[in-house]
Amino acid sequence: MILAIDLMDETNEVTEEAQHLVESILQFAARKENIEKDTELSVTFVDNDRIREINKEYRNKDSATDVISFALEEMGEDEVEIVGAEMPRMLGDIIISIERTKEQAEEYGHSFDRELGFLALHGFLHLLGFDHMNEEDEKVMFTKQKEILEEYGLSREG
Repeated sequence: MILAIDLMDETNEVTEEAQHLVESILQFAARKENIEKDTELSVTFVDNDRIREINKEYRNKDSATDVISFALEEMGEDEVEIVGAEMPRMLGDIIISIERTKEQAEEYGHSFDRELGFLALHGFLHLLGFDHMNEEDEKVMFTKQKEILEEYGLSREG
């Protein structure tokens, strides 16, 4: 295992199988991206109301969204990097709305598992610094996403 993943289900709706899928695809992606062993991150499953609160508080967007990531390695303006601290690397937090996951799976005509895996991977890539704020970055991120999902075996039909 490369990643130490802290999974939290605030909805009490996410099955053990679905949680295992999230853990499995993130471990797979971590190997593909050469992430160092014992890197930590958390994944929290919430409802639309909770993700809307988070989206409003941190992004000034008063709407529910599917996934939000908070990278902990982005250095702030006045932060000083601690060199030599023998601590596990902490990537950050991924927050996924289970309601939106269900809605989008239905909307896109694929399985809940495929959508959940996609959203977990999407959030993970954001933690690694990938983004889609412009066309060029979007192409890079979405190509990477597609490659990892297909290699893992979670195609759009899945």
